[in-house]
Amino acid sequence: MKVNNIMITGTGSFVPENIVTNQDFAGNQFYDTGGNTFEQPHEEIAEKFTAITGILERRWVDDPMVASDIGAIAAKRAIEDSGIDAETLDQIIVAHNFGDVRKGTIQTDMVPSLASRVKHELGIENPSCVAYDILFGCPGWVQGMIQATSFIRSGMAKKCLVLATETLSRVIDVHDRDSMIYADGAGACVVELKESDTTEGILSLEAATYSKDEAYYLYLGKGNIEDSDPKIRYIKMHGRKIYEFALTHVPKAMKACLDKADVSLSEVKKIFIHQANEKMDYEIIKRLYRLYKTREIPKDIMPMSIHKLGNNSVATVPTLLDRIRKGVCEGNHSLSKGDLIMFASVGAGMNINAVLYRY
Repeated sequence: MKVNNIMITGTGSFVPENIVTNQDFAGNQFYDTGGNTFEQPHEEIAEKFTAITGILERRWVDDPMVASDIGAIAAKRAIEDSGIDAETLDQIIVAHNFGDVRKGTIQTDMVPSLASRVKHELGIENPSCVAYDILFGCPGWVQGMIQATSFIRSGMAKKCLVLATETLSRVIDVHDRDSMIYADGAGACVVELKESDTTEGILSLEAATYSKDEAYYLYLGKGNIEDSDPKIRYIKMHGRKIYEFALTHVPKAMKACLDKADVSLSEVKKIFIHQANEKMDYEIIKRLYRLYKTREIPKDIMPMSIHKLGNNSVATVPTLLDRIRKGVCEGNHSLSKGDLIMFASVGAGMNINAVLYRY
């Protein structure tokens, strides 16, 4: 008997060519949130930063480009990789957080939606292809996958494009040390209903929102310089609180996703986790394995791209997936038919989600 599966049939990404190293921040004077200057030399700040985050460099877009521009490029590549006719797409789901922010401005632009702009750039004329944005913090692409799955399972869609795009370089406070974390990029995939002889594709889903005090762990706030204009706001975070939150809640969500599918952690070949902070990601994986009472973690279980690409928010997971599929990711990583993989993320909201997928 044939099985209806929800499969990723194509992926695409856009990684900007402009490389920004940690040394490129040497001319920035950093202040804490109270407006006090950090007196340590840049080399010391950068060394500590790299030890925690793993980031050596990041990519920023060219000045004329905005999130919808790079998103359209990633989307086109995913559609070409899938081999489908773009006119047959039922939905275009675009995850982002700040819309289009043009270089030198302080205003985000989300009207029309980025999804509508991407559909326009792709030249899709079919009005039944519904295009819309989702704002879900860094887990936006994974949540887009969850939404696409829900629509396909309900019979309301058969083919969806799930895209993530962000230009965080446009919303950073250059006087905040955290500004060194952020990057730009876009990643996309085509998700389709496919029949096969075995159960594969998306197996289980998990998502949660914690919005008591956690709602403001990531937020928009004034610059760190004491006399900065309070009407101009930048992305800010309570790093320690986010770190502790992630270590407490993300492993539990990942376990819940695995348990829903009734599979063992030992079957998982790769975990694609949001590239936020290398130290945090490794600790999340350690705690996941401890939930299964094991300390033996497979060497290549967690691909990483943060060293060279930084944290481009919603785009980290789909970009990482695409780069491994195309053979251009750091490390010795590849995927084979039948591999069990997991996507997981955490971010503003605070939101958490996970998707288990049979490749």
